[in-house]
Amino acid sequence: MSHEQLSLSNDELLSTTRAVRKRLDFDRPVSEEVIKECMELAVQAPTGSNAQGWQFVFITDPEKKAQVGEYYRQAFSIYRDMPVAIHKLHMDSKDESLTASQQRSAASADFLADNMGQAPVLLIPCIAGRSDRPESNNIIGQTGTLGSIIPATWNFMLAARARGIGTAWTTLHLMHEKEIADLLGIPYDDYMQVALIPIGYTKGTSFKPAYRPPVESVMHFNQW
Repeated sequence: MSHEQLSLSNDELLSTTRAVRKRLDFDRPVSEEVIKECMELAVQAPTGSNAQGWQFVFITDPEKKAQVGEYYRQAFSIYRDMPVAIHKLHMDSKDESLTASQQRSAASADFLADNMGQAPVLLIPCIAGRSDRPESNNIIGQTGTLGSIIPATWNFMLAARARGIGTAWTTLHLMHEKEIADLLGIPYDDYMQVALIPIGYTKGTSFKPAYRPPVESVMHFNQW
């Protein structure tokens, strides 16, 4: 049975699938049926050589969610002081709208770090092979590997948004990838984790497009 979807145009879906953190409803369960429905759309994504080497690990067990959440919290505490942290990027920009957007995002990232384990479902997308090995640690190997899992995961996130479910792409748990692989039985030598995504219905379903600088500032035709 198809779950009820929001009345969103294609453009609205693409422009309002935000990283949802503070507005995740921790108390409302997300059924396996709706996850499977989103997965049916996820696996329609393209992969390199049509290999379809993806695997998707969904965590609903409270104890395991709490352990993964704690690994994420520990990693976030290290990341927070890094120069690339969301708390530091663009904070001195002359673009006040960009600075305000970054401040809001930083606050919500802090919230998620403290509450990751409370999300109804956690998703870890995995892809066969490891791009950190010498034989694949080159630009073709890296982009081919990630390009074979990121589109499918984004398909899942779009399908979730259409059904009133929020998600957020995070990667800091990868500081503890081996420990999490052992916890969940993921074959570390054969599959690489690429993200940790909290999943939950949203508190309210109305989201606005995020502020972005003019696209002309990042567009190039024919040469840089």
